[in-house]
Amino acid sequence: MLKLLKYAHHLRGKFENRSLALAAAEPEKTQRRFLFDLLKKNAGSSFGRSHGFDRIVGENDFRRRVPVRGYEDFRPFIDRIRSGEKGVLTEEEPLMFTLTSGTTDEPKYIPVTPSSQAFNAGLMRQWLYRAECDHPGLTARASVGVVSRAVEGMTSAGVPYGSASGLIYKNIPGFIRRAYAVPYAVSEIEDYDRRYFVLARFALARRVSLIATPNPGTLLRLADVCAENGEDLIRSIGDGTLGIELKGQKEIAAELSAMNAPDPERARQLERIAKEKGFLRFADCWPDLRLIGCWLGGSVGLQAGKLARHFGPVPLRDLGYLASEGSFTLPVEDRTSCGIPALESNYFEFVPEEELDSPDPLTLDLGQLEKDGRYGILLTTAAGLYRYRINDIIECTGFYVRTPLIRFLRKAGEMTSITGEKMHANHFVRAFEEIGRSLGLEAEQFRAVPDLLRNRYEIYLELKKGFSAAGWKNLIPPAIDHQLQRVNIEYAGKRRSKRLQAPVVFLMKPGWAEAGLRRHVAAGKRDTQYKPPILRQETDPADREFVAETIEMEISRSAAAQAIGI
Repeated sequence: MLKLLKYAHHLRGKFENRSLALAAAEPEKTQRRFLFDLLKKNAGSSFGRSHGFDRIVGENDFRRRVPVRGYEDFRPFIDRIRSGEKGVLTEEEPLMFTLTSGTTDEPKYIPVTPSSQAFNAGLMRQWLYRAECDHPGLTARASVGVVSRAVEGMTSAGVPYGSASGLIYKNIPGFIRRAYAVPYAVSEIEDYDRRYFVLARFALARRVSLIATPNPGTLLRLADVCAENGEDLIRSIGDGTLGIELKGQKEIAAELSAMNAPDPERARQLERIAKEKGFLRFADCWPDLRLIGCWLGGSVGLQAGKLARHFGPVPLRDLGYLASEGSFTLPVEDRTSCGIPALESNYFEFVPEEELDSPDPLTLDLGQLEKDGRYGILLTTAAGLYRYRINDIIECTGFYVRTPLIRFLRKAGEMTSITGEKMHANHFVRAFEEIGRSLGLEAEQFRAVPDLLRNRYEIYLELKKGFSAAGWKNLIPPAIDHQLQRVNIEYAGKRRSKRLQAPVVFLMKPGWAEAGLRRHVAAGKRDTQYKPPILRQETDPADREFVAETIEMEISRSAAAQAIGI
């Protein structure tokens, strides 16, 4: 029966893949069909009636009748849904709300309807189908997924809010769930450290062939837990225990304990690895690992580059352009963050980057995108967001059949300018990638902050544990300066004219990066959604407490270039 169910699942993925290929050959037609099916379906909603959905006759008419809105413009509509009003944005009632941080102190509640959930699940099936075709043996062993808890609370009308990924993980068909190394109940553990210990304990107990979680930082944290707690983890696997007490969560502890059985053979395998290598490393514990699915672009791309240290030379495939608002692309190759837009489950519009601040910006459809062009993105979704400004910048990287391939580049606000140089987070990411190659620099985390009084950038830098900069640390500021000039010609011009001064580097004490994550968790936010900020507009006072040493640029740029070969 299990083989039959897996075969049926594979056939469904194959059918959906063919449908996508046909859609990609006619993207404009596919998008138009999705939009007008959606408008017809929701014409009777309060939003649909007030915007004349039943009278819209073309895409230009849709744009004329429905203004562009950000989340705060949608909040009054969503507040009505949260209070129990029916048929506000869609005729379907939401199954739940996903919860994420907003631009104000109020969090964002994003509706999830049966249709939007089905579309997102379909995109996941296609991702898995394509990954299986490209990586035979992908599902031969267990898989590891890390999600947030499905339900974090209830609205006044009794609708749950929490994590959409957690809800899908919890309710996935049994034949797929049996392959999961980590049961859903682990995500319900409230204490951050104990949750990761139990996560590592379940993950190590199985032979794993697939790992999938959006944030690569989650996997780096998991790897550290394994390296630091190897002896306790091995003992718990051998004894069939959790290996740690879950204070105040007796029901969760009982549920998870019931899933364990003593496995002395696996414990002996792990013990041999730890003895031979000196610590537990996933690359050694999981010889059957075929693929890691995680984000590869944006500010977390630098973290993805560190995974090989812990997992070996395993292929990486992006999970797609995902947000609390939905799933928007399907990656089709390894080692790239670009993907095919989800043509059959969202309607896309684009604003050229240079027009984003215009009061009447040019709006483009998919067929008008140009290779290497950068655009703001507007989304119309099955969850009731119409012409929604998500404040993301995407880039068109090429084409799949006739459909543009796009990748998330950065948030629209991840930019600063002291004197017209227009620096954004990706400039710093690219600079540090090159510094890593030229200096062999191993950074745990870095952050840039503009110092407006001194006309320079402050660079906060924590080196990888065990990595020493002794002997050449004074080369770091000029190396950063050189690479920033290389990746941003405006920065280079401002440096040559002395309008910008050389950057200053603050070497941070060990634990700075971890402290930022813990503050995020302590504020009631999900660790799986944490993205270390690459660029901030102002210094975080908490960062100052971690400064171990301040390094000014004491040697000339030419001397630095000669010393490190740049």
